[in-house]
Amino acid sequence: MQRLSAAYDRLLAGLALLASLLLGAMMLIICADVLLRNVALIPGMRGIEWSNEVSEALLYLITLLAAPWLLRQGQHIRVDLLLRALPRRVAWQGEIVADVLAFGCCVALVWYGARATWASYAAGSTTIKTLITPEWWSLVPLPLAFALLAVEVVFRMQRLLTGERAPRDDAVSAS
Repeated sequence: MQRLSAAYDRLLAGLALLASLLLGAMMLIICADVLLRNVALIPGMRGIEWSNEVSEALLYLITLLAAPWLLRQGQHIRVDLLLRALPRRVAWQGEIVADVLAFGCCVALVWYGARATWASYAAGSTTIKTLITPEWWSLVPLPLAFALLAVEVVFRMQRLLTGERAPRDDAVSAS
């Protein structure tokens, strides 16, 4: 299990690195668009027509690529005020309940996301804005990301069950 966890950690780190690179690319696209809208560097070109559309898609993709890594690092959004107020053993049980619920939500999103992606692909749906793209291109990252999140929740449960009988210490809001 340790080897699998280490390999999975490397996969998530690679996805986080990709998210960082895409964030840099998005920043460059936005800066180039603003510059070209305000300075006539290229005759007849006033901005990059597709920059807003691509930036929206990249923001969505960056979020989905980084989410499993953030969860792995204990940096995902977490409200633990109640867990810190409860006795340690009860809070630990609350962590288990939260992980089971998180796993169920992830699996549900994988299922419905995959169904929506397949339906879009089968129907040949397209998104028509500045760019014309198959709709499923924008849908496919969702079930993949939530599948990775579900796997990470399983690793989190395993770490919780084999560790100290207390709430997690990662990403706490109060000490």
